[in-house]
Amino acid sequence: MENILLFLGAVGSFLKAHALVVLIVLGVINLIAFAMYGLDKRYAKNKEWRIPEANLLTVAALYGALGAFLGMQIFRHKTKHLKFTVTVPLFLILQIAFAVVVMVV
Repeated sequence: MENILLFLGAVGSFLKAHALVVLIVLGVINLIAFAMYGLDKRYAKNKEWRIPEANLLTVAALYGALGAFLGMQIFRHKTKHLKFTVTVPLFLILQIAFAVVVMVV
């Protein structure tokens, strides 16, 4: 347990020292996720080639959950798929919880 706290403390120190870079990277990832959900919705409406579901979920898992969630809501895309309605909000909750823990430790 002590090693985990030391690791989280080190991660927190790094993130605090590079906060602007971290925020920019997170912003870019979330914009990409949002755009992917919007594009996939457009492709679905036009019966075109689609973005694989695994890619949509991967970008959400890689700290793009906020963009993915907003994309789901705004574009009304993947909101009837249990896989997405459970995992994307779960990723978002876990990402927020991780950020809070890292910033507190």
